[in-house]
Amino acid sequence: MADDSNEAEINDNQEPKSDKIDLILKAAGDAPILKRKKWLVERIWTVSHVIQFLKGLLKCGSDENIFLFCNLSFAPSLDTDLGSLYDCYNVKGKLIVHYCKTPAWG
Repeated sequence: MADDSNEAEINDNQEPKSDKIDLILKAAGDAPILKRKKWLVERIWTVSHVIQFLKGLLKCGSDENIFLFCNLSFAPSLDTDLGSLYDCYNVKGKLIVHYCKTPAWG
């Protein structure tokens, strides 16, 4: 029973993860530059959510594509949640994602 109480104390001392993360969106290649780069978004957002969000901001047509890249190297899958990307690839508490209209990396 002593082990259970110690485990509870350890769990109580850990900071809970925030439901939101700082997302920095940076243009690459031929993509238009956003006036605002920093967004506070839900951890449960997927890469697909971000693409739809960007399409709205950039007023893209339905036939235009937006590609996202993490760490200037790989394109995460559409169903990847931002919380997982943030946990693995955040830089100083921010998730930096580059976007472009043509596949540039990966």
